[in-house]
Amino acid sequence: MGFVASDSGGGGNFKRVPAGVHIGRCYSLIDLGTQLTSGQFGEKLQHKIRIGWELFGEDEEGKPLTIDHEGREMPMVISKNYTVSLHEKANLRKELAQWRGRDFTEEEAKAFDISKLVGAYCMVNVTTSETNGKTYSNVAGLTPIPAALKNAKPEGVHAIVKFDLDAPDMVVFNTFHAQLQETIKKSPEWARHQRHNGDADESLSEDEAAQFADEPF
Repeated sequence: MGFVASDSGGGGNFKRVPAGVHIGRCYSLIDLGTQLTSGQFGEKLQHKIRIGWELFGEDEEGKPLTIDHEGREMPMVISKNYTVSLHEKANLRKELAQWRGRDFTEEEAKAFDISKLVGAYCMVNVTTSETNGKTYSNVAGLTPIPAALKNAKPEGVHAIVKFDLDAPDMVVFNTFHAQLQETIKKSPEWARHQRHNGDADESLSEDEAAQFADEPF
């Protein structure tokens, strides 16, 4: 994958992230590979990534956005899956444009290195929704850090996490929870890695790529 998106023609933690606009630092970028998705227009194959942010600030009761992890207070985290596309209708392009404060130029949209996001700060708009009696926190939008905060950003706490199916780091993969591992294992990129023991640098075939090229979210 190489973390390059182009225009070719869920939930948070067990402790729910509260609704609101929070300072966020992108700390995680995970290649999920090509996934079979279904919607109102049927099923299709789309290359997916998961972007994660650690959050800073306080909840509505004035309590810090942290959880206890092995005796250490750590920032709460939230993530969102995106289709790897900078098509003008793609959610990834829309939200990155909001984050950077401007849309992509035609040249930029041809090939944008998504790994540049890791370590970058933004404001994360979190909303909540309820499904089958359970409440979920969702990333509803991203905006730039206000000018007043640019020189006073909180220091990152969570270690950077990058996982690319072009060159899978199994040490990183083994830190993922079982559900995330199973999602990645469903992808054809993972299957090829297993067949070739990670030695071959293979991209999707033309037939496979054609199934999701130019597809918006």
